[in-house]
Amino acid sequence: MADAAGELEVEPAAAATILGDRLELTRRFTANLAARGEELGLIGPLELPRLWTRHVLNSALVAPLLKPGRVGDVGSGAGLPGIVLAIARPDVEFVLIEPMERRVAWLVDQAAELELSNVEVVRARAEDARMYRALDQVTARAVSALRTLIPLTAPLVREGGELVLMKGAGAEREIEAAEKPIRKFKLSGVEVVELGVGVLSETTRVVRARVG
Repeated sequence: MADAAGELEVEPAAAATILGDRLELTRRFTANLAARGEELGLIGPLELPRLWTRHVLNSALVAPLLKPGRVGDVGSGAGLPGIVLAIARPDVEFVLIEPMERRVAWLVDQAAELELSNVEVVRARAEDARMYRALDQVTARAVSALRTLIPLTAPLVREGGELVLMKGAGAEREIEAAEKPIRKFKLSGVEVVELGVGVLSETTRVVRARVG
């Protein structure tokens, strides 16, 4: 691990297990984010010592929940989880939805530099995004509380598609607080999936639900 001086976290051994043959590309993205992330306002000054564990691998753990098809990442920001998932799952088509011009430029640059042909970047707020084809799944990380996030993400998903929303330790409480939008958008099978148990010190929690 890195020291308190803000050096980049040493790559955890679990990275090879989680990413397999996609690890080298993920290393390149992580190095790019470490080099320019703070300057561009993509990550905070305290994030380098935990960049791998808390951000990159935290995002990569979601990859097995995705299915071949079109997956949206709402509020993609630094590319967490969108770019990481696009690296991990080259068989999935990703639509990264981000309103801020500076972040959009970063996402476009990274997709080009890493030769990610499965990435499309859309500059828009989620509520204004117009998809030429409904998405099969939508993910989001650190965007807003579930009761606010569901109305932003559910309309983007086709009937029978899924929400795969990354959440913290309070995921169950967020589900309880989101009872009204869950009913309004006809979500079913709402559950919390905990990923990375026994693999990383910080697990990833995902709220998964079927739309319609």
